[in-house]
Amino acid sequence: MPKILLLSIALSVIIFTGIATLVFNHKDQKVPSKLEIDTAVNQAQYFYRQRKESGEDFSNGPCLSNALMPGWVVDIVHKPRIPIDDLPENQCPAFIEGKAQHFVELDLNGNLVRAE
Repeated sequence: MPKILLLSIALSVIIFTGIATLVFNHKDQKVPSKLEIDTAVNQAQYFYRQRKESGEDFSNGPCLSNALMPGWVVDIVHKPRIPIDDLPENQCPAFIEGKAQHFVELDLNGNLVRAE
């Protein structure tokens, strides 16, 4: 078999594999729409208000919900962030384990810090 034919086949396989990897990996990491982000933020703030009214202490920056919406969690963080916010026990297990792909972070007063 000529070397140029082998080279062509090898390059074709490499290119096909690269494209397939990009397509399949991108599919798993869905980018949320503006509407989905707004809905998640509104739900998070509603959930925050309910928990605040019940007297919950947010000073450690706890995870408020592992199931805010399908694929979403809500976490309380300090603004600016402090080291306690990065402790695993103060983060949402569903996000750490990859069960949720998106999060809403609210500050201690229920204001939006970020949503992704």
